[in-house]
Amino acid sequence: MFIFEKRTQIPVVIKNRNPKLASYILSQYGGPDGELGAALRYLSQRFAQKDKRAIALLTDVGTEELGHLEMIGSIVSQLTTGEGARSFDRYGVGDYYIDHANAVYPASASGVPFTAAYIQSKADPIADLMEDLAAEGTPS
Repeated sequence: MFIFEKRTQIPVVIKNRNPKLASYILSQYGGPDGELGAALRYLSQRFAQKDKRAIALLTDVGTEELGHLEMIGSIVSQLTTGEGARSFDRYGVGDYYIDHANAVYPASASGVPFTAAYIQSKADPIADLMEDLAAEGTPS
């Protein structure tokens, strides 16, 4: 398995709260090209690989993407901690607060919940790699 070292390489420290900014950053957590999709994409695609090096590489990259979830989640949490319904409403993201309050919920900036339809695993190394490149290259 893995050896997990429980420390953040670069600690996330947010000084100013801003639920509106959090709603944008949240898409990087659970949006169509976010970290959750990336982690699942790599960790799923590895099972169809024949080459042990490709399996190892996809496992390592998928695991790294899980670490990115921690960083993005920390940013979103710190941007919203202590903010209440009025603050979320003032920033125009009151709908999010109604369903999730200050929780970090995997969704896009437009509020669409994460879905496995965001990822592909085709058992074709070239097709999978092209999908990986497209998702990683998308500005979000």
